Amino acid sequence: MRGLTSDRMQPYILARNEGDPLWFRDALTFVKATGESTGGAFGLIEQLVPPGSDTPYHVHHAEDESFYVLEGEITVIVNGQKVKVGPGGFAFGPRNIPHGFRVEGTTPARLLVLATPAGFENFIMEMSVPAKDLTPPPPGPPDIPKMMRLAAKYHIEILGPLPD
Repeated sequence: MRGLTSDRMQPYILARNEGDPLWFRDALTFVKATGESTGGAFGLIEQLVPPGSDTPYHVHHAEDESFYVLEGEITVIVNGQKVKVGPGGFAFGPRNIPHGFRVEGTTPARLLVLATPAGFENFIMEMSVPAKDLTPPPPGPPDIPKMMRLAAKYHIEILGPLPD
């Protein structure tokens, strides 16, 4: 819920792997902060993304998206520029600029994804399925019609696969 005043926000603390556990495509995802909990300021998501996994090349029209790598390595593509980012590295994808990432190597990448202002976390939650345990859902392509419908709802433009 956007626009909550700070007097309605409550402090809270979540440890690693705490939050609403979800499977977003093949990534184990924990929603750490939502617009409701931050007064609309930001959404924060922790993801454990398997090797070789990637996002589509996309544009956010309503928020900026930032990536902080905790473990592993990703290649971030922002506006056609490719940069490898490892542990402790940070990448910023401003709104209206195409971007995406791919997990490199043979180990998963653990990321914090920050969206400002809040809202993108709702796309993630609607596109995900609950993670009842740590067993990934069966591999397969994403539900493209659902993804396109939700992307439009949240002002995200899917441009296609990541450029090589």
